[in-house]
Amino acid sequence: MARNVSVITTDDLDGTEGATPVTFGIDGTSYVIDLAPQNRSRLESALAPYISAARRGGSAKSAASRPPRQRADRTAVRAWAREAGLKVSERGRISADVIRQYEASH
Repeated sequence: MARNVSVITTDDLDGTEGATPVTFGIDGTSYVIDLAPQNRSRLESALAPYISAARRGGSAKSAASRPPRQRADRTAVRAWAREAGLKVSERGRISADVIRQYEASH
């Protein structure tokens, strides 16, 4: 038996069909609301003066604000680990604990 399932997204404000998700944020909190074209336009119009006067921002923990992390040379980590008496495989993943110990000693 065949089944046909339809999903109809409705506007969260007035129940109008054909809504799409809109994401916005304030004070570090993001919100998502499903809005039909008319209510989306109303929201965009209401926010337009604030958006035009604002600058783009991000969280303090965004990747852009952090310096890129240098990856340790795996060959050097393995050699150091063996000399330090730590168990490390010849190939594959090196445990985060071993890498932390290597970075702390260098």
